[in-house]
Amino acid sequence: MKWNAWGDPAAAKPLSDGIRTLLKQALGVDGEAGPELSADEVRLRPSALSDADRAAFTAMVGAENVIADDIGRLLRAGGKSTLDLLRRRDRGVQDAPDAVLLPGSEDDVAAVLEYCVRQSIAVVPFGGGTSVVGGLDPIRGDFKAVVSLDLRRLDDLHDLDEVSGEAVLGAGVTGPDAEKLLGARGFSLGHFPQSFQFATIGGFAATRSSGQDSAGYGRFDDMVRGVRAVTPAGVLDLGRAPASAAGPDLRQLIVGSEGVFGVITRVRVRVHPAPESTRYEAWSFPDFTTGADALRAVVQTGTGPTVIRLSDEAETGVNLATTESIGEQTITGGCLAITAFEGTEEHTASRHAETRALIEAHGGTSLGEASAKAWEHGRFGAPYLRDSLLSAGALCETLETATSWSNLPVLKAAVTEALTSSLGATGTPALVLCHISHVYPTGASLYFTVVAGQRGNPIEQWRTAKIAASDAMVRCGATITHHHAVGADHRPWMAAEVGDLGVEVLRAVKQVLDPTGILNPGKLIP
Repeated sequence: MKWNAWGDPAAAKPLSDGIRTLLKQALGVDGEAGPELSADEVRLRPSALSDADRAAFTAMVGAENVIADDIGRLLRAGGKSTLDLLRRRDRGVQDAPDAVLLPGSEDDVAAVLEYCVRQSIAVVPFGGGTSVVGGLDPIRGDFKAVVSLDLRRLDDLHDLDEVSGEAVLGAGVTGPDAEKLLGARGFSLGHFPQSFQFATIGGFAATRSSGQDSAGYGRFDDMVRGVRAVTPAGVLDLGRAPASAAGPDLRQLIVGSEGVFGVITRVRVRVHPAPESTRYEAWSFPDFTTGADALRAVVQTGTGPTVIRLSDEAETGVNLATTESIGEQTITGGCLAITAFEGTEEHTASRHAETRALIEAHGGTSLGEASAKAWEHGRFGAPYLRDSLLSAGALCETLETATSWSNLPVLKAAVTEALTSSLGATGTPALVLCHISHVYPTGASLYFTVVAGQRGNPIEQWRTAKIAASDAMVRCGATITHHHAVGADHRPWMAAEVGDLGVEVLRAVKQVLDPTGILNPGKLIP
């Protein structure tokens, strides 16, 4: 991934004339945010590691797997949130890990952790680098140094049980490589978050990721059958059977732990045969409320789409769902919904027919398959558009939450108002777009995209708006995050999320597994 943008520079998305017109007319954005720094212009805080530290790490993982040059450190200096990318434009001294280590085995990981405990060095586990909540911030705290533990070499398919439908994958396997390794044997994981092209199996587990096919295959934590993690206190190897009553499920201490309890090295996941058939259908609803009621009926009836999502009027109006044509109005009025179905020919056809009948009964009008296919074709491309918007002088970011169906309208209105009011106070209108991204029998996730003009200090401008939106979520009884995780950015709201006693439980687990606190300090636990 590019050091100061989302991903592959070859996949960058220049702004179309339609988007530029929209920015100028709606937000008064007509210019550029200023020249970007080149990588060699960035000033990093000097490495705090001693020669003895570097020699020790070299003995553990090999000289070629200790990266201490500035560009290697810069590439692991954070994630890919708007705040991360804005900080990359700063001409001041920037924080970065003091070195990057690439372990090749669990023994390597254990050796690194043991040394870092003795020498008071913080460790930030690093997968694909796609965190958008400050989960990779190289926070040194009271430690003498901080290193990035890049797990890319842990990239094997260790086992595939075709009878049981389970696979054991190394934590460093990326989304595309997982599909390639499994696809060669006729299987698929079916986990496709927007970060799919770069994020890793370990990252999916550590953040409780949710993919765009979650209606069919579940969240990643639903897929996890076992997990191995190396901690300063030893190795945890959890998950013996499809289900168990042997006390609380300790896998959940590691799944979602964001690297603060241990370093995930392997994950055993549920897989399925690669689908024989896929059907698509897009739908139009007269308004968001009608569309949400239809989605609720579908999930509560259990008709079984693999993908089902609904854009509100604003998101539909700018055509954000079909990312190749943003700013070009291809659907007039109403709200766009996308459905897709995977499986055998017979099963796909039956689920499609039942869902179709239910949506029509709840006020949906079929638009055929074109818009649904367009969404799938461009579904990993939206973050590239954000890069271009930031460079054009716009502020652009996403945030997400979840709540019950009955509370959904209240939550949507409250978050929208918080964002528009906060950004309006800085002197810019705000375009707030929203879609239902994941559905459950009792509720759904709301995913917001916010675009405004950069005013004053854009970092403080967005931070203030994000605080207002997060406070609104808490007031409405919603979760502070549905799938982006906690990291450093959402940490101030964790006490509201789990309660003071819940925070004490997390701290107690931390004390047992990582008593010196070297693992990913400043994240998750208040």
